[in-house]
Order: sequence, then structure tokens, then C-alpha cells
Amino acid sequence: MVFDKIRKALGSKEEEPEYIEIDLGKEVKKSKVMVHPFILKSFEDVNPILNALREGYTIAVIDIKPLKSKDIIELKRAISKIKKTADALEGNIAGFGENIIIVTPQFADIHKSKSGSSNLVKEE
Repeated sequence: MVFDKIRKALGSKEEEPEYIEIDLGKEVKKSKVMVHPFILKSFEDVNPILNALREGYTIAVIDIKPLKSKDIIELKRAISKIKKTADALEGNIAGFGENIIIVTPQFADIHKSKSGSSNLVKEE
């Protein structure tokens, strides 16, 4: 009791402990980059690719050979749709060889050589 009176007289207050509320139901966002291979067999196979790209942490490696050998017009439509999504997300798209397309999110760049020998997706 004597100590309480002295503390009050000196003006010292006991500090209450601080508490931090933690929401355990909150979903933790992925922070790692995922390199995800895809095979483009039909135009409908574009949707899972676009969904993965929209997540923002996926580098898509797309094998276009099955659709290329089946229907070149559908392949052009699919690549156009992927390119529009990559542009909207400020990502990059490039072709490697004749059958592989790489699509990266905004934070990743694709090295595009200045020589005419590469098979890059034509920029419009």
C-alpha cells in the first residue's frame, strides 16, 4: 500500500500489456514463383493457363505442338488470347524454338536477342 501511494505521487502508471489480434482464418498469399508447364491440345486449354497467369506468381511454359499439328487457326486464336492477357497483366510472352511459348508475370523479363535468328512471338 505504501508503494502504491508513492507511485501515485510520482505519477508512474503501470502499463497494460499490449495484445495483437491474429486472424487465423486469413489466407496466406503465395510469394514463390511457380514455373508451370502446360500443353495446348485445344483452344479450351487456354483457360487454366490464363487463370494461373492471373494469380501473378506463375511463369507458364506452354507446349503448342499438339494444337499446332491439329489446327493452326485455333493455335493463333489461343496465342492471341494468351498475349492479350499477358499484355493486360504487363507480363512478357516469347516463343522458344518452334513449339514452346514462355509467358511471365510483370516482375520477370524474357531476354530477347536482337539478332533475327530467334523465333520470338511477334510483338504488335
